[in-house]
Amino acid sequence: MRRMWLLAVVWLTGCQHVVAPPPVDGEIRDLRSGQVLTAQALIQRLASSERVIVGEQHDNAEHHAVQLWLLQALGEQRAQGSLLLEMLTPDQQPRIARLRQSAALPADLPAALAWQEGWDWKLYGPIVRFALAQPYPLLAANLDNAEVRSVYRNPPALSGPLSNAEAVKATLLEQVSDSHCGLLPESQMPAMLAVQQQRDRRMAEQLMAAPHPSVLLAGAWHARKDVGVPLHMLDLGAAQAPSVLMLAERGAEVTQAMADYVWYTAAMPAQDYCAQMRQQLVR
Repeated sequence: MRRMWLLAVVWLTGCQHVVAPPPVDGEIRDLRSGQVLTAQALIQRLASSERVIVGEQHDNAEHHAVQLWLLQALGEQRAQGSLLLEMLTPDQQPRIARLRQSAALPADLPAALAWQEGWDWKLYGPIVRFALAQPYPLLAANLDNAEVRSVYRNPPALSGPLSNAEAVKATLLEQVSDSHCGLLPESQMPAMLAVQQQRDRRMAEQLMAAPHPSVLLAGAWHARKDVGVPLHMLDLGAAQAPSVLMLAERGAEVTQAMADYVWYTAAMPAQDYCAQMRQQLVR
């Protein structure tokens, strides 16, 4: 009888660590050791972290499929404390609260959330619907538009030696310029840098205040350990940096300085956004 009970315990314990296969193939690597991981091994590592940041390419459908799977798989390993999204702003939080109190979600959920058009609902909708069905809170992590305008007009001082390092600011300024195809006037660069870093600072504050274990989904540059949210958390006094998983297209360079883990997905067809931007300026 005791032997049967022990076998049952072993069987049940083993089941707790089995996760469904991920919907996306790709190499997963622990950047600290160089070890290639299975999806299940990655989940076991992430499940032991109080705070996890997942960096994405916003328009990559495979990244969003992986994110949904991660949330489901982590939830099978331990109770989730909260989910935070870069795509949500403070003025949407009351809408989320009302939706969680309703008996059923409305047919037009994006309208009920005042979802911003810049975030493709086809990609983010499944994640939001899943999160609203969970017992843990779904939290806004970003600045709202009024806050962004205020930062742009009058950039506040940023405290902390790590996020203020010249190398960090130089890297971010280069990224701001590249993301605007070199078309941004030099005079606007300091204000744009301030907006980027204040977004990072808000995400860091929200992640530190959120019930844990917590997960933040954000763009790759916000997620990066060397220039993004993790630096701001340390400047704010976090005792431990979050675990960072970067979702990246095959061929992209992701180093140990940027993330703890990388999950490489298939490369999307290249799009010349800069050509499109230049055409719009000519019109």
